[in-house]
Amino acid sequence: MEAIENKILSGMAILRMLSGLLEIATALLILRLQKVETALQLNAILGLVGPMVFLLVSALGLVAVAVRLSPAKVCLIVLGVLFIIIGTKS
Repeated sequence: MEAIENKILSGMAILRMLSGLLEIATALLILRLQKVETALQLNAILGLVGPMVFLLVSALGLVAVAVRLSPAKVCLIVLGVLFIIIGTKS
């Protein structure tokens, strides 16, 4: 069980590191290209990637805790994640 949790934690951390590296690389690219239109396009792409990373990391975390929690608590957590997604849609 502990080995699975370590793999899940590693996966969560790696996804967040990749997301952070993508953010930094995009920021450097924006500075290099120095065009507002291009910066807006790149920012829009990052706006799509961010929620996907959030969902993937949340899913991995839920897999880890679902084993130890009651089904009702898992449902509450999933509901909370859904509320975050719905609340951040424009």
